[in-house]
Amino acid sequence: MKTIFATLLIALFSLTANAQTRLETAQQQAKENHELILLNFSGSDWCIPCIKLHKNIIDTETFQKLITEHVVVYLNADFPRNKKNQPTAAIKKENAALADKYNPNGAFPYTLLLDENGKILKTWDGLPSENAASFTSEIRTEYQKIFKN
Repeated sequence: MKTIFATLLIALFSLTANAQTRLETAQQQAKENHELILLNFSGSDWCIPCIKLHKNIIDTETFQKLITEHVVVYLNADFPRNKKNQPTAAIKKENAALADKYNPNGAFPYTLLLDENGKILKTWDGLPSENAASFTSEIRTEYQKIFKN
């Protein structure tokens, strides 16, 4: 019985150790497709500016076009408060690690445009003042600087 338990424990540890984080996956995709990464910290069920950001920018056809055109990989680090909206323990841990690295002050919403290696190119602290078209235009401008030179 101890041998079976030890084998299962080792197998589980191996799977966990080899699992890529969402940021690593986004970086890999960004490198393969020559894309930027948009990392957004939000509180989807309590932060009114976060909800407005998603409704007025992220969920719009204008922004979604950036994703389908392989301009940007979108990554949301969500910190909901409502119990029914809680992510898995692994996602919570990953979001906390992302916050430690990119959002140590705990701003919400806080949005970063990263290159494929995770280098910060631009940040938006709070709800961006521009509309979806202007916001996506800023991202396209950064994209052009990096990939179309």
